[in-house]
Amino acid sequence: MATRILVVSDTHIPYRASRVPETMLRLIDSLEYDIVVHAGDLCEESILEWVKSLGGEVYVVQGNMDYLPLPETAKFRAGDVDVGVVHGHQVYPRGNLAKLTGIARKLGVKLLISGHTHYPLVSMHGGVLHVNPGSLTGVWGGGGGSMKPSLAHVTIEGCKVHVDIYEDEGGVVKRIASEDYQLC
Repeated sequence: MATRILVVSDTHIPYRASRVPETMLRLIDSLEYDIVVHAGDLCEESILEWVKSLGGEVYVVQGNMDYLPLPETAKFRAGDVDVGVVHGHQVYPRGNLAKLTGIARKLGVKLLISGHTHYPLVSMHGGVLHVNPGSLTGVWGGGGGSMKPSLAHVTIEGCKVHVDIYEDEGGVVKRIASEDYQLC
């Protein structure tokens, strides 16, 4: 049986955005998922409560702009794959895959979800699959960002992982990546 994961990050509400765009809310409503992951920089407890209200298992980590009592990392198993979650501010420069791979190895995971860059990404590096959903609200980050709201949807069945990344381009949501991986 497949496990479906909704992956979001970097909402920055209310400091850089006032709300999640309607296009992304409609997309979330249309997706099926068993687990919700927020990779940090929620910024407000109301966003944490909203994430929890989406249902299923929920994993949320602390970002560099969060002052909520959240863990720095999270780890869970989906199918036959160990999944880790970290915001990503622990490495410099932002999004450095070699250093993020080091974090994945310390956590003992083959799939690492991170945020912080505000750019969506799916990439293999050093035997670790990296998934960054970008910013759900499309706000700027300290290193720039795509400036487009985005999220990821991950499906894991056994060792097979499928990743879709969706992005709002001018009010139209498009799938910008759809990739398959074998992780064991």
